[in-house]
Amino acid sequence: MIEKIDFKKTLDAYRAKRGEFRLVDVPTMQYLMVDGQGDPNASPEYAQAPEALYPVAYKMKFISKRELGRDYVVPPLEGLWWADDMSAFTSARDKSKWQWTVMIMAPEWIEAAVFESALAQAGAKNPPALLGDVRLETLAEGRCVQTLHVGSYDDEGPVLEQMHQEFIPTHGLQLTGKHHEVYFSDPRKTAPEKLRTLLRQPVTDDAAES
Repeated sequence: MIEKIDFKKTLDAYRAKRGEFRLVDVPTMQYLMVDGQGDPNASPEYAQAPEALYPVAYKMKFISKRELGRDYVVPPLEGLWWADDMSAFTSARDKSKWQWTVMIMAPEWIEAAVFESALAQAGAKNPPALLGDVRLETLAEGRCVQTLHVGSYDDEGPVLEQMHQEFIPTHGLQLTGKHHEVYFSDPRKTAPEKLRTLLRQPVTDDAAES
């Protein structure tokens, strides 16, 4: 019997507690990715991105189990978010200025050939609109600060402001890289006040920047 790995339980990078900011060293990982920009509530591409990612992710899982003898739970949906002015995420929350990358983590043993095969299978019948935009790419975040937010996505602002303006500078750190979210809840099935979202921010030491 093949063991099924659940990365939410085995990787420290997926652990976070509500009300606690924690420093964690995130290993280099690879992801299926689709890029876009604009308000996620109004952008058709934002809704179409998961529709393209999930078929590929599940095809890769099945290939991995059948051909490589390695099974796993498809990891949760994730997103990178950024803007020219990071206050667009905290005080202003101006979603029209947001840029994003929607992602699903792929195990390190998934190689390009498996990805290409999964992509072809996902597109064999009724291919998703953004299937051609899906790519497999590594992401190296390194030292990060993260916490768990429970509640509506629109209520993240004060938590992020506390992370960015209080915890990070008082620990001699600076923001670097892109704001990262991991969605442990399905918003289609979960009440807004019960949504569980990991909030992550890559950081660097002040000394490293001087």
